[in-house]
Amino acid sequence: MKQEGHTLMELMVVLAVIGIISALAVPNFLTLTSGMQIHSVTEEIASELRLARQLAITQRDRVRITFDPEQQALVAQLVNGSEVTFHHLYRYADKGVVIEEPSAGPEILFHPSGRSATATTIHLRNKEGQTHTVTVGITGRVSIL
Repeated sequence: MKQEGHTLMELMVVLAVIGIISALAVPNFLTLTSGMQIHSVTEEIASELRLARQLAITQRDRVRITFDPEQQALVAQLVNGSEVTFHHLYRYADKGVVIEEPSAGPEILFHPSGRSATATTIHLRNKEGQTHTVTVGITGRVSIL
């Protein structure tokens, strides 16, 4: 009966090749996941803004979205005259994305008609420097650029 096996040297060469390939692949993988993360957060923020607009239309009330940079969160509130009711909170703190203050200030207000009080642009940036932009038009339309 003939036995075949691999030498220790062959095993070491295979492990070295695997190590080199892994060392080359890991940075690209991290950049890919970071890019996917900023894309995901951009989609979620656009979705939150669209939800606020739809909520303003269906509730026939104004809805205010406030960007809180300290807590890294978006706060949605129903505004009925002087009465403000908390609706929900979206946190992006653990997502590795920084949101610069929107161009029209930290608050976006949607009216019952679905229109926005002011047009605004929101810039998102991750730690690799990749950026995405969300715009809210005066008509209330939310777009990702």
